[in-house]
Amino acid sequence: VKLVESGGTLVQPGDSLRLSCAASGFNFHYYAMSWFRQAPGKEREGISCISRSDGRTNYADSVKGRFTISRDNAKNAVYLQMNNLKPDDTAVYYCAAPILAGYGCYAPPHSRDFNSWGQGTQVTVSS
Repeated sequence: VKLVESGGTLVQPGDSLRLSCAASGFNFHYYAMSWFRQAPGKEREGISCISRSDGRTNYADSVKGRFTISRDNAKNAVYLQMNNLKPDDTAVYYCAAPILAGYGCYAPPHSRDFNSWGQGTQVTVSS
């Protein structure tokens, strides 16, 4: 399994940013996918997931209404559109694939259900 995130950068509060994750080495369309983030000194936080084919999504309260997850099974890619970014969104953002193909994304993701991670991409929100 290989997951490669991209798109992180320095932005100002209120800006938008789109992260991408390119997946390879497994049957991408069989798995729900998720985004996590980890800020300095904090635990890794599951912020969003998307089911494998029917478009079901879930979000942490901290990002609900501002972030949108999507996927393109033809491109083996998952995306995170982030709008109205705040300084508290500053973190390393990780794409993750679950341990089990049966993971259904019925709630915001938890790291216990995931065992494949990308290297992360840094998002910094600062004026």
